[in-house]
Amino acid sequence: MRCPCGSGSPYDECCARYHGGERAPTAVALMRSRYCAFAVGDTDYLLRTWHPDTRPEALELEPGQRWLHLEVLSWTGGGVLDAEGEVEFRAHYRWSGGREELHERSVFRRVDGAWAYVEALG
Repeated sequence: MRCPCGSGSPYDECCARYHGGERAPTAVALMRSRYCAFAVGDTDYLLRTWHPDTRPEALELEPGQRWLHLEVLSWTGGGVLDAEGEVEFRAHYRWSGGREELHERSVFRRVDGAWAYVEALG
């Protein structure tokens, strides 16, 4: 199975390793792996990679939502030597019989050396 993040690599060689516990090396890699977690329904990973200051207590995914593909549009910071970064993306999905998209700029910050999702800027 190809990885839902759009890398073109098999899931087992791409985001599955992050879902299994390996740390994402960049904010973009974390963002891709979080998109993939939405696509495969891995709420544990989503909560684990959410910044503790903004993480909800629980997360329920919409059962009728089907994630179709991801476009990473731009990013600033978020590299292997950075402490913060922003990633702009479009996530396309199917919902209630129609196609939708989520266009967002997300903020990421390192926590104990691991990237974490902080919040959406819009």
